[in-house]
Amino acid sequence: MTKRYWYVILTYVLMQLSGYPVLYALMKMNVFSTRSELVTANIYWTIISFILALIITLLLLRPDMNMRKKYNWSKLITWAILGVFMALLAQGIASNIETNVFGVNPESENTQNIMRLVEVVPLLIAVVSIIGPILEEVVFRKIIFGSLYGRSNFFIAAIISSFIFALVHQDFSHLLVYMAMGLTFAFLYVKTSSILVPIFAHVSMNTFVVMMQYVFKDDIEKYIEQQEKLQQIFGGFQL
Repeated sequence: MTKRYWYVILTYVLMQLSGYPVLYALMKMNVFSTRSELVTANIYWTIISFILALIITLLLLRPDMNMRKKYNWSKLITWAILGVFMALLAQGIASNIETNVFGVNPESENTQNIMRLVEVVPLLIAVVSIIGPILEEVVFRKIIFGSLYGRSNFFIAAIISSFIFALVHQDFSHLLVYMAMGLTFAFLYVKTSSILVPIFAHVSMNTFVVMMQYVFKDDIEKYIEQQEKLQQIFGGFQL
């Protein structure tokens, strides 16, 4: 692994941990008068830190960006679109296994926490949908998986990198779901030899989840209420 890759990983780790010392210092300065102000400040720092991390990462990876390289764009676009459905399918299968085999609650605490923060500062959507997935694909697929794949086979590299990817999300009851996503993105990376494809699939999947959880939240809740009312009306009938 080259030095610049280690610097990218270090940037990612520092970004993840940077909120603690920054907020601690501000608390010591008595900047916040309420807990809501502290939460809002934390969200804005998350946005700033992710943007800074993305800029630093792109600068570090400039040697990897071969603008003259010719891509089979029709192949990349096809796999990018197909990859979105593959990721959603893999997530769905893993979620069903967790629920029906292990009895895990299908709702993700990590996702719900993120969506609560999005409701406070909608700008966080840019991090959740775009910046976060780009950084994760660079770190976990291009660097960690890519380095392991160069020394072992696909399955070992994909499982190890996907497990680390799952652990970082700190949603331990849904490790299988995150690993399934990681395995899918690793497959797309190897299949196309381009990090752009898993990035597109990851960004699209996260955007879809955010749209369903945030933009169409009220419509979904109304639909669920209507279904529950219909169940109450017709639930007593027997066939």
